[in-house]
Amino acid sequence: MPLRRPPKAERRFPLTQSIQDLSDRLLAAARHAGAGSADAIVVRGTSVNIDVRAGVLEQAERSEGTDMGLRVFLGQRSATVSASDTSDRTIEEMAQRAVAMAGEAPEDPFCGLADPSQLSPGIDIDALELADPTPEPSPAALQDDAVAAEEAALEVAGITQVQSASAGYSAREIFLAASNGFSGGYKRTDRGLSCVAIAGTGSGMERDYDADSRIFQADLRGAADIGRQAAERTLARLEARKPPTGSFPVLFDERISSSLIGHLLAAVNGSSVARGASWLRDALGQQVLPDGLSLLEQPHRPRTPGSRPFDAEGLPTQARTIVDNGTLTGWTLDLSTGRKLGMPSTGNASRGTSSAPSPGTSNVTLTPGTASRDDLIRDMGTGLLVTSMIGSTINPNTGDYSRGAAGLWIENGEITGAINECTIAGNLRDMLMSVVPANDAREHLSRRVPSLLVSGMTLAGN
Repeated sequence: MPLRRPPKAERRFPLTQSIQDLSDRLLAAARHAGAGSADAIVVRGTSVNIDVRAGVLEQAERSEGTDMGLRVFLGQRSATVSASDTSDRTIEEMAQRAVAMAGEAPEDPFCGLADPSQLSPGIDIDALELADPTPEPSPAALQDDAVAAEEAALEVAGITQVQSASAGYSAREIFLAASNGFSGGYKRTDRGLSCVAIAGTGSGMERDYDADSRIFQADLRGAADIGRQAAERTLARLEARKPPTGSFPVLFDERISSSLIGHLLAAVNGSSVARGASWLRDALGQQVLPDGLSLLEQPHRPRTPGSRPFDAEGLPTQARTIVDNGTLTGWTLDLSTGRKLGMPSTGNASRGTSSAPSPGTSNVTLTPGTASRDDLIRDMGTGLLVTSMIGSTINPNTGDYSRGAAGLWIENGEITGAINECTIAGNLRDMLMSVVPANDAREHLSRRVPSLLVSGMTLAGN
């Protein structure tokens, strides 16, 4: 069956014409090369990054480019190719190579584009506020931000140097088109600032950081605040010691608590479930979080990095409840994994230009608690407040968990000093069933997860 040209007036989303034309050219080339069906994704982006050290410019980098991805189907065989050269010759060669690769690929009964009836009808993209309409900042403005953050950190007594102070900006246009009639795109922007401070000397040297990243430049935290916070966090880590070995409550700071929920999201990802490589593969309809806690996906939250108007297969994105009052309600699915599991896609396909779609979540929110982080510290008695982690050993089949950690030791509800070179271990099923959330989640983050107290984990000094 020949590949159809998408109707010109069907499911069009507003965006600059040039990037849309590239996707149309890719589909036309695929049709000419003999593909039965195809989809194309084009990403055009600009980024500027400035690094300063000791008050002077250390590095300035600007990049601009266009990346294209083409996926073709020959019956139940498929292949994906990508390129960054937008010439007619390259596009033609991409299509020919993809069709040749698909001809040699093994059959996959679950591959294929969405039925036209499944496609997103379009939403008000402007309401998502994914792109800041204000002009791109000048390199000088970015440098001023980085210098101000560095100066603020160095003004804090005890800080010996700033390892790095960086500011950046990026803007991307994304367009997706397919032979089933879908055609749509949108733009994203990002403005960021970070600072890493150092204190101490020799083997007692410590470092920590603070950073902020926002879609709208006007929402970015002040440079001085970021520098001071990096300095204060660094000083709190001085004179660290190893913790005692034993079972203690562990409080995951809000900066890293989303990693725990990330393990849950990975376990309910359709790809893991379909392979049988998930410690929650038999948990559908079972309790995985304490009563009263829910985990929501909200892909249309304004001014939030994970928001998107449609998924990478052109399906509508929509709010859903992943965990409802503690109970796991469903998997995260794209078309292929949904077909493997006998379920409809949840509109969660994600992809880059060089790979086929796979399931991925957008914005998630865990039900917050009523207590502050300080309240949880006071009530936890003796244990560890984890502020950073390194490395990991996570068994995807059993949920066994072991990670290197550093943070602050809590004794009788009060912080008594810094801890490093320790390992925390447990089982994710047990850990998540005992979590107590604080109320300190940052509203603008894609993963709104507060500090989380786990009632009992095994601690060991290395």
